[in-house]
Amino acid sequence: MRIVIAPDKFKGSLSAPEVAAHLAAGLLATEPGLTVEQIPVADGGEGTLDAAVGSGFELRSVTVAGPTGRPIIADFAVRGHQAVIEMAVASGLAVLHKGELSALTATSRGTGDLIRAALDAGCTDIVLGVGGSACTDGGAGLLSALGVKLLDERGQKLPDGGGALAQLAEVGVCGLDPRLAAANIVLASDVDNPLLGPNGAAEIFGPQKGASPADVLALEHGLECYFRLLSNAIGTHAVTSSDAPGAGAAGGVGYAALAVLGAERRPGIDVVLDFTGLDSRIAGADLVITGEGSLDGQSLGGKTPMGVAQAAARAGIPVIAVCGRTTLDPVTLSGAGFAKTYALTELEPDVSICIRDAAVLLERLGRRIALDWAEGGSNTADAGSTVPSTPDFDTKEPFNV
Repeated sequence: MRIVIAPDKFKGSLSAPEVAAHLAAGLLATEPGLTVEQIPVADGGEGTLDAAVGSGFELRSVTVAGPTGRPIIADFAVRGHQAVIEMAVASGLAVLHKGELSALTATSRGTGDLIRAALDAGCTDIVLGVGGSACTDGGAGLLSALGVKLLDERGQKLPDGGGALAQLAEVGVCGLDPRLAAANIVLASDVDNPLLGPNGAAEIFGPQKGASPADVLALEHGLECYFRLLSNAIGTHAVTSSDAPGAGAAGGVGYAALAVLGAERRPGIDVVLDFTGLDSRIAGADLVITGEGSLDGQSLGGKTPMGVAQAAARAGIPVIAVCGRTTLDPVTLSGAGFAKTYALTELEPDVSICIRDAAVLLERLGRRIALDWAEGGSNTADAGSTVPSTPDFDTKEPFNV
């Protein structure tokens, strides 16, 4: 029997490769004769690099500007002419020092550094996953790293961060790295927000990055100035891109990617499943296992478990889900395509213990799955179970902040 394990991370607990490895250990401990293939996946945000490396990409490291401007080491992944960039590792909340939110000054410059490094590596197809950002600078830092000039009224280089954009007086795009003209850039994002307005980058996502109400107003004003001057510099495309779905992703990095880099926006899970080659790699499998920390209503809106479930359905392969906890009832889980759902909270009701001991509990679930599904076992169990909805195992934020 061949089983493919294709999970996302259990946020705050285990990475996707760790989830897959512990499930595999449990399966093989009970049924050593199983063929188990591990394919870590993600939805385009944090964990995207793990998915790339698990699919044969080579991890590379480079020094970039962190969210506060301090140099940090960040990774990207390369396979031939393809590159995968995860914004969070260069410009994300996760790389800030604890408690170091910097809503007005945080920059996306490091993400631009990673794009430049990918170009230096000869890559012409670049996936840009933009979840988990710390900045609201409209991608100004990213563009600066790629050669765009942002100047104040004295002709001086504008400081990094969204708070400085209100002093922007001139945008020069002539220095934009010419290699970008031959590059195909995919913006992996599920966010539909525009750049500006009540549903825009500053208003919706700024508070998650430490912005006070006054900061949100300042950031919105700065983004308006930036939009106006960038539109003057490059024309109509910059105007229409501000309202395009995804322009507000990652504090407006989506806007810079769409307006200036000519990026194509695609759902994150679709992008990841493409470069992992999941459709072809699950062919001929007897069972697919997917999952994430919290299997809930957001999961059904295009997150990893649904993407994997749909791929399995196309191949006619049963799919089961493993999660930390689920708030979905059996009818909903079955309707989503899951033949059965296994939650850590079925083994340990205390969510904090589930998070701490996820590795051990996943191995126990792996043993149970082997008994239920391996040759000679029963696979007729009911489709999932509902566990208490509180406390949260994996509190989800909007996908790209």
